[in-house]
Amino acid sequence: MVLTNVKQFAGEMNLTPERLLEQLKAAGVSKRSPEDTLSAQDKSQLLDYLKRSHGAREDSNITLTRKSTSEVKKADGGTVTVETRKKRVVVRPEEAPKAAAPVEAKIEQPKVEPKVEAKPEPKPEPKPEPKVEAKPEPKPEPKVEPKPEPKPAPAARTVASILSPEEIAAREAEEKRQAAFRARQQELMREKIEREERRQAAKLAASQPAPVVEAPRAPEPQREQRDERGPRPAGDNRGPRPAGDNRGPRPAGDNRGPRPAGDNRGPRPAGDNRGPRPAGDNRGPRPAGDNRGPRPATAGAPGAPAIPATVAGRPDAKKGGNKKGGDRWDDNKKGGRGGLKTKGGDAGNDWKSRGGKGKHKQSNNQHAFQAPTEPIVHEVLVPETITVAELAHRMAVKAVEVIKALMKMGMMVTINQVLDQETAMIVVEEMGHKPKAAQADDPEAYLEVTDGEAVEVVELPRSPVVTVMGHVDHGKTSLLDYIRRAKVAAGEAGGITQHIGAYHVETPRGMITFLDTPGHEAFTAMRARGAKATDIVVLVVAADDGVMPQTIEAIHHAKAAKVPMVVAVNKIDKVGANVERIRQELVSHEVVPEDWGGDTQFIEVSAKMGTNIDALLEAILLQAEVLELKAPVDAMAKGIIVEARLDKGRGPVATLLVQSGTLKKGDVVLAGTAFGRVRAMMDENGKPIDSAGPAIPVEILGLSDVPQAGEDTMVLADEKKAREIALFRAGKFRDVRLAKQQASKLENMFAQMTEGEVQTLSLIIKADVQGSYEALAGSLQKLSTDEVRVSILHSGVGGISESDINLAIASKAIVIGFNTRSDAAARKLAENEGVDIRYYSIIYDAVDEVKAALSGMLAPEKKEQILGTVEIRQVISVSKVGNIAGCMVTDGMIKRTASVRLIRNHVVVHTGELESLKRFKDDVKEVRQGYECGLMLKNFNDIQEGDQLEAFEIVEVARSL
Repeated sequence: MVLTNVKQFAGEMNLTPERLLEQLKAAGVSKRSPEDTLSAQDKSQLLDYLKRSHGAREDSNITLTRKSTSEVKKADGGTVTVETRKKRVVVRPEEAPKAAAPVEAKIEQPKVEPKVEAKPEPKPEPKPEPKVEAKPEPKPEPKVEPKPEPKPAPAARTVASILSPEEIAAREAEEKRQAAFRARQQELMREKIEREERRQAAKLAASQPAPVVEAPRAPEPQREQRDERGPRPAGDNRGPRPAGDNRGPRPAGDNRGPRPAGDNRGPRPAGDNRGPRPAGDNRGPRPAGDNRGPRPATAGAPGAPAIPATVAGRPDAKKGGNKKGGDRWDDNKKGGRGGLKTKGGDAGNDWKSRGGKGKHKQSNNQHAFQAPTEPIVHEVLVPETITVAELAHRMAVKAVEVIKALMKMGMMVTINQVLDQETAMIVVEEMGHKPKAAQADDPEAYLEVTDGEAVEVVELPRSPVVTVMGHVDHGKTSLLDYIRRAKVAAGEAGGITQHIGAYHVETPRGMITFLDTPGHEAFTAMRARGAKATDIVVLVVAADDGVMPQTIEAIHHAKAAKVPMVVAVNKIDKVGANVERIRQELVSHEVVPEDWGGDTQFIEVSAKMGTNIDALLEAILLQAEVLELKAPVDAMAKGIIVEARLDKGRGPVATLLVQSGTLKKGDVVLAGTAFGRVRAMMDENGKPIDSAGPAIPVEILGLSDVPQAGEDTMVLADEKKAREIALFRAGKFRDVRLAKQQASKLENMFAQMTEGEVQTLSLIIKADVQGSYEALAGSLQKLSTDEVRVSILHSGVGGISESDINLAIASKAIVIGFNTRSDAAARKLAENEGVDIRYYSIIYDAVDEVKAALSGMLAPEKKEQILGTVEIRQVISVSKVGNIAGCMVTDGMIKRTASVRLIRNHVVVHTGELESLKRFKDDVKEVRQGYECGLMLKNFNDIQEGDQLEAFEIVEVARSL
């Protein structure tokens, strides 16, 4: 911190050191010589003293200085520009009582100023403005009162000591000039308004002498009445009271300005130090302590037009009456009609409003200030899907505005187009409103209530649900066949499982429900559903094959579902079985056997010989006991759709695994977008049953549609409610799908434009069950590349129908039937129109054929094939022809159509084509090794003896994926 002494600081302040020492002493800072140092605290103390001595008024008073330019509208349409400069001093509320006795002589001179300036003030000024207008006029001199009077002297001395006399004189001259200019402007404006009013009064008197002139002159006799009130108390130095002021004497100390004419109220209470009441304010006295600003001109008469102070204070202010409104009407209409009288205008805010006073208010207040209308910000609830028209309605704007906003965002939409929630919320934000994701009126809330009611049901132990997973051909289905004593594997096409099966087995230790999942890589979704619905996973690994990709995937599914695993090492009876290698490979995937310190049971089994099958079941039941599986039995059933298909004779058929409760024949079932009453129930062997408890798989008939595999299913008491929820889900799913499609169209269009021409193979897939077409569609779409793309136009469950063929005709698509066939009408239509229908029962065959078709659509690859080498032994120059090379074919052959490279000193000099190839004098197509020939190169003559020519041709090679 830099310290300065008294002498240096006096130089900075343009003071003598002696004068500064006096000020420091008065401020309480003890400094005796000019060499004494001054700290920041000393300077701050001196500053506080100077503020107190001559700046105290800034602490208690707030001075507002404003310069405004306004236009006064005249009756003939012209305007008068008025520049108003105003200075207001606001006294803080706690010091208001001290300023209760201002000097009256000082108040009366600036009184003209509010009369001129009141015109722009009534509405534009903020709410505290009445205080600014009432108290500032008596307050500029409160410090001239006896107590503060001694203080200006030191302040003046301080200012005089800082400022030079020339600067003080210049400031005083400027203040005088400003005051004279302000007074001159006020006088000019007042004269213009008075002239205008006299002219208007003369015109109105000529046009409507009788009815209109009499009314406003009614109060005129009051001017001749004398002041019959009692004497004012001592110290009341106000100006004369206006004519008609017949009130009683004001109390002592009430030193306000004169009351306007027509103010016939009673006396105000003592201590009411407000400004003068406006003309027409005939209300009773305000209560003691009410020190607010002047009441507005309309306070006394609710229906009367507002009367500005400038107009109310002049004698001729009463002459206008209703004439001026009518006169203005005539001026606007250029004569020809009498003045039309209108009622109910808002006091001069309307161009047809009544009353000259209202008119003056309008002209004096810049066309009657209208409060600025802020843009209304709405909180818009946006559902998952919404049309453009509905979105515009919620924002209270026209639909065209929303369409414009979307066009700016790059979307071409119509008024009825459906927008997704994300796009709609962006539009709402762009238009300045607050978007909020709406919680739609969801019928599914009924399901939550139903769930809450089912909590109190008693839970009983249930059998475990076990999913068998593993790589393809590792023996999962064979293992289940041995356990069930069935022959399911023999019935599967190609010997591989392509469906998810559900079975339950009775063992001496209890019942176990098995889910058999496909092992092929295409059936990932099926395996994920199996892991989701299961309690225990049995991981089957072939001892002769090891850990394969689908084995690893099954481990990931089990860990994602947080389901315990039991590893069954199958095919231990085969010669190449290596169980220890299986253990080591599984440990690398964090599956550690119990005998190695882990928590996973390893059972070595043989599905073919039946070895250790009982030990496997024992391990499964032991794991189930650890889990302590329980479920309510006497409750409405809940479950999961394991698989679903469309049967030609029976309609939609769904394999349902009951997870809790009891499913009975005749129950109303809701599964995703499908619902219906259970018409029939069958177990896995096709035998009809009437009820199914927890962990029992059943096939049910009677649903309205084929449900999505993996959908949660529940029983409802009310079929009407089930229908409502299903229809709501279907509509919601459709709207969301359409909105997403429309949102991505533009992006897809630009993507296709940048990618160029892409070959597309369109397919229509029909399968026997839902899981199969999901797997097939997913596998085929994975074959797409940047050049060729698989487009699946439609996929579904059931046979190939005539509508599928019509879709294929329109889109030039290939129809694939997976374990399904087409009906007679569809076959006939396909033959007539040339639609290709392919039938498959093994997923390998379908994938391989589509892959071959896509390979045929790929652009062939161009490769260079070298034909032979030619040595130049002689160069012959022929005028007007060029250089001819005499050559010997040293390797391979050279063709007339081949391209050649000229190699000189092992460096390629030129690459081009042959212009001619001759043997002796004859043109030939090719020359083989060991023969001589003559040739010419096209557009190239720089050949030399000893150069070599390499002949090659470009061949196209078919590509494959």
